[in-house]
Amino acid sequence: MSLWTSLEPSSATVDPGASTRVRLRLRNTGDVVDEYRFEPVGPVAPWTTIEPATLRLYPGTTGTVELTFAPPRSPDATAGPNPYAVRVTPTEHPEAVTVPEGNLTITPFTELRAELVPPTVKGRFRGRPKLAIDNLGNTKLTASVSGSDNGDQLAYDLHPSNVQIEPGRAAFVNATLKPRRIIWFGPKQQRPYRLVVQRSGVQPEPVDGTYIQRGFLPRWLATLFGTLLALAVTFALIWFNYKPHVQSLAQEQPVEAAVSSIAPSPTVTPTPPPAPSETAAAAPAAPTTEAAADNGGGGGGGGGGGATATVTAKPKQDTAATAVNRLAAADPGGRHICYRAYIQGTGWSKPVCDGTIAGTVGKNAPIKDINVAVYGVDGSAGNSFVYDSQSTSGQGKWQTWTKIVADGKDNYIGSTKPADPYLETFTLNVGSGQVCGLAHVRDAGWGNQVCSDARPALLTLGTWDNTLWLEAFKLTV
Repeated sequence: MSLWTSLEPSSATVDPGASTRVRLRLRNTGDVVDEYRFEPVGPVAPWTTIEPATLRLYPGTTGTVELTFAPPRSPDATAGPNPYAVRVTPTEHPEAVTVPEGNLTITPFTELRAELVPPTVKGRFRGRPKLAIDNLGNTKLTASVSGSDNGDQLAYDLHPSNVQIEPGRAAFVNATLKPRRIIWFGPKQQRPYRLVVQRSGVQPEPVDGTYIQRGFLPRWLATLFGTLLALAVTFALIWFNYKPHVQSLAQEQPVEAAVSSIAPSPTVTPTPPPAPSETAAAAPAAPTTEAAADNGGGGGGGGGGGATATVTAKPKQDTAATAVNRLAAADPGGRHICYRAYIQGTGWSKPVCDGTIAGTVGKNAPIKDINVAVYGVDGSAGNSFVYDSQSTSGQGKWQTWTKIVADGKDNYIGSTKPADPYLETFTLNVGSGQVCGLAHVRDAGWGNQVCSDARPALLTLGTWDNTLWLEAFKLTV
């Protein structure tokens, strides 16, 4: 072997979201001038950069290159020791490859996100929300869940009350809320409550929700109300049947006396009615609310009078949710996924479904946002990996996770704002079954189809390269 290498230090430690450097020294022990190429290998290779990428050495001379490790602050950067290596290939003797190895320890960090699905539940005797807990850290998460409210008005049944979640995964806690006092009749009442995710040595994570308790109306009370209504109607009929007899008696009195008894004070002058011409001119100037709201209902009658303004409603946008709900109406027992892409410089494409291409191919038009809607798979959630103008590792950065969106609802992964970056990669998961897809990346073409099981597993489509972007994709469930 004509090359000597040394990693200094051979073991290093780095925090997710930060970076650290390791120096690789090498000496040309051969008798010819040679040029060496360097390539990172191993699980941390996507987060490793080497400068310079090539080094030319004369016989007997020593050179140095720097390895920079910058793992992201995400569940992908697994906490603990991670082996790495550098492949050194001589130009003159490419078969004499040297692979020095080292160890990179990534420090653990914990981060979780919890949300209620749905945040508001209704019921007379109980409510059944779900608490979704996502482990966004790089180490296993152990937590317990408890419930409370002001006034101790609710009882809580949580299953499971303790969870262990692997990095990048999610867990669901089924909660049953039972009111301690039944509202027999009367208006519904809102009862705010709070579920708390507790971890050892960390501040609790509260999640607020609302339970709307409805009143219960017994049958005997409805019967009583019906009886009282029937009695009231009967009494009204009897009263009006006697009314003509009272009027006939009043007509027998002298006219003068009747007028004098009911005439108003002489000092009060009644306002005369408007002239017929004034009434006719004023009539069409104030159409009723019903006529204005009917958008010209009533046909062509009423040719005279003032002109009526016509308001044209803006057509509703066709989104992934409207497309998937049309499929669900035709196939209620099926599983479907619809989606569309926001293309830079063009805007939203039309929604497509179940394996059809969304986006463009060969036009160098990046995708900035993705609109997804599912049916029959218990909702969806996702995350975006976007271009980073401040990157020193040659890779983009992760954005904030989207919430879990129910079947038939729109989910958005990315951003349509002009100043926000384009997508390089996106992740997606569903609540049941599998989700599959493939992506078309600039200068790389179509990749292979990949599939992912139900939540908490993730489907990842795209590239980590900061100079490449997502151009098109296909999805199926």
